[in-house]
Amino acid sequence: MLGTSVESIQKGEDREKFRNLMLEIGEPIPESSIVHSVEEGMKFAHEIGFPLIIRPAYTLGGAGGGFAYNEQELELILKKGLQLSPIHQVLLEKSIKGWKEVEYEVMRDANDTCIIVCNMENMDPVGVHTGDSIVVAPSQTLSDVQYQILRDSSLKVIRSLAIIGGCNIQFALDPYSNQYYIIEVNPRVSRSSASFEGDGISDSEDGGKMCRGLSSG
Repeated sequence: MLGTSVESIQKGEDREKFRNLMLEIGEPIPESSIVHSVEEGMKFAHEIGFPLIIRPAYTLGGAGGGFAYNEQELELILKKGLQLSPIHQVLLEKSIKGWKEVEYEVMRDANDTCIIVCNMENMDPVGVHTGDSIVVAPSQTLSDVQYQILRDSSLKVIRSLAIIGGCNIQFALDPYSNQYYIIEVNPRVSRSSASFEGDGISDSEDGGKMCRGLSSG
């Protein structure tokens, strides 16, 4: 297996391992709970209230996830999410619907040299899946301070995951402050990044070189 290790992939895709890693490195994540059954999900919902975001582990394109505004919706989405997750694991999060959704495409080689390929901003806020939204690169409404905050966070995250090659880091940014949360990381090149070569960097080509042990230089 070339590039990113199995352990790094598990840290990025396994919701519990990723959550624990973000807490360990001091990166903000929404109030959340890992559940493996509908009963566990209902218990968390009673403690924190609605709405909630449902994020199954190891699924592509947000399959099995969604927003729940009451117990009936939570039960329906949770059953589907647990079924679709290969490890029957779902992350329940406090809703941050309406916040800006921003993504950073980042690459790292075996020498720990990191490159911010680009940052992107969804035209739609959190609540509309990236695959159903229009993405603009580079971001248009972030201040320089916000850009640098998320840039520093992106570098911190890719290094903590020890990813070799490209990855996609998704953020939720409060429209009225600099408060942000990390939504998730795709420890691989995602569909959002496949066509972006505006700065002369090809995620697929350069990421492939890094996976073979070559440096970014």
